[in-house]
Amino acid sequence: MTVFEMPTPEATAAVDAAITTRHSMRAFLPTPVPRAVVEEILAVASRAPSGTNIQPWQVHVLTGAALKRLSDRLLTIHDNPEELARHDREYEYYPREWTSPYLERRRKVGWDLYGLLGIEKTDKAGMHVQHGRNYRFFDAPVGLIFSIDRILQQGSWLDYGMFLENVMVAARGRGLHTCPQAAFTSFHRVIAEELAFRPDQMLVCGMALGHADPEAPENQLVTERAPVSEFARFYEA
Repeated sequence: MTVFEMPTPEATAAVDAAITTRHSMRAFLPTPVPRAVVEEILAVASRAPSGTNIQPWQVHVLTGAALKRLSDRLLTIHDNPEELARHDREYEYYPREWTSPYLERRRKVGWDLYGLLGIEKTDKAGMHVQHGRNYRFFDAPVGLIFSIDRILQQGSWLDYGMFLENVMVAARGRGLHTCPQAAFTSFHRVIAEELAFRPDQMLVCGMALGHADPEAPENQLVTERAPVSEFARFYEA
């Protein structure tokens, strides 16, 4: 199909399915993902638009011993309160002040997840362990770390978001699942050292990639979306 041809109903349905069946998985099977498949996903994702074709994305693909080494190092810090206190985010992903409706949405997804896992609101230890699973990439066989050059500005970060979405949709098109992870931003210095970032490189986020575990209760979480009527306004006259 060329860019000028209309997609068939089957092609439209396939694209829609890849988008609508994407949701963050937090438990993966150990089934390997071949390097060729990862490269394919990244090649497709690289068709994301970017202002003046800057293509700001930089991807670090971890598997095997490299993935375990980074995970072990981050979990050691996560489980040591004194060491953990020395780390902070290089940039703020979330708002400094939570307002409605964002606060309610955030709380709901958190309690829905903990409810599936049987973690009570007072179970701080259980929450700590579950948060720590981020640093194992939720046991996915592929961990992706994304970086960007510091010289680039807000527009390139918008472009980066489209690239990340393309990665996730391309993965779904191949029967795989993902979990985009902002949790890694707290450990930007450690990750930069481990992956030998240049001084002008900045961590964006991480992402788990693999085959989702269909038996894991946390993978049954599908977050709600507001109806179009709530976030869109149509101007016709």
